[in-house]
Amino acid sequence: MALRQSLLIGPDRLGRTVAVAAGRVVAAPPSDATQLPCRDGEIAAGAVCAHTHLYSGLAPYGMPAPTPAPQNFLQILERVWWKLDRALDAESLRAAAMDYVARALLAGTTTLIDHHESPHLIEGSLQILAQVCEELGVRALLCYGASERNSGSEEAKRGLAECRRFQATPLVRGLVGLHASFTVSDETIRAAGRLAAELGSVVHVHVAEDAADVADAVARGYAGPLERLERLGALPRGSVLAHGVHLTGEQVCHSDELGCWLVQNPRSNAANRVGYAANLSASEHVALGCDGWNADMQEEQQLLFTLAMEQGDRKAAARLAHGHALVAQRFGSEPLPLQVGALGDVVVRQDGAVRHMVVDGRVVVREGRLVFGDLAAISGEAQKQADRLWTRMAKL
Repeated sequence: MALRQSLLIGPDRLGRTVAVAAGRVVAAPPSDATQLPCRDGEIAAGAVCAHTHLYSGLAPYGMPAPTPAPQNFLQILERVWWKLDRALDAESLRAAAMDYVARALLAGTTTLIDHHESPHLIEGSLQILAQVCEELGVRALLCYGASERNSGSEEAKRGLAECRRFQATPLVRGLVGLHASFTVSDETIRAAGRLAAELGSVVHVHVAEDAADVADAVARGYAGPLERLERLGALPRGSVLAHGVHLTGEQVCHSDELGCWLVQNPRSNAANRVGYAANLSASEHVALGCDGWNADMQEEQQLLFTLAMEQGDRKAAARLAHGHALVAQRFGSEPLPLQVGALGDVVVRQDGAVRHMVVDGRVVVREGRLVFGDLAAISGEAQKQADRLWTRMAKL
């Protein structure tokens, strides 16, 4: 990966310039700054995808439909995603991440907050993902989503150990992951909270994506999954709660009081038929994710706006922008993008298309092409590994 540069980006067609040095936006460019011209383009902040799954990157390459067809959310997990993650090996995981990250960058997304699971490839899986992010140049927050759904508490311990093992870099940081409340015991939840405290980190977990998560928490004697996680000490301030579709307005307000981030994932929620997260409008801390769909955040936002209009949700417009504040908490930077002290993550668009991308002071897309990778070669390897993956999935 190339070293950071001091850059002067622009002026763009509106006369705007942004200077970046040591990976941050600065008031004025150093004397040795390299200019990245964009006279016919427009400078903007790179997009943040606040919740995704890089391991799903091979799905567009002909993933077979499940048989019989799932009838509810839990069956979708069991017949599709939990089979896929069990079939992953190192080669297919790397290919999935390479393809996903490459296309995210070309779509204008500079940061990915990932939630990973590969039960037969736990140890070292986060390092594979981190290497891909470093190689192509995307900023990322990574975690392993500890779960007991395959082999009990030992599986969860290994997942949390993978989170502890991960070594942060200037570009990639680690979080502590839990799959979801309904796939872990109280002790695993407590252990995740202890680990987050030990590491000075936060927890990234699916919360109330489907009514089944709520029903499970209630059956265990809690008011819901949010309350369960809180009571067991696994919600340090800044934790990332994906989905929240089935949280009540009062629970959403309480998540704000706890200092947590909620992440809405409109395309995934619609495809899985779990509902629209209308009650998230009660929070001022809701970011936008894609839950494993392609990380084109303009596409995600377009569906969000359509659904929000139908639901009378007037706060949807801010959700994509909120991702910057979430990421700033983890990197210790200015939360308002393109301001002095903010992360040096910038996109230049021309006629709506991504022309240049800068992440952490490195040019990672130039004239619409990846700087540190070849999309055709990445796609070819993705198809090769996808074919192998579907064969393995069919045997599970």
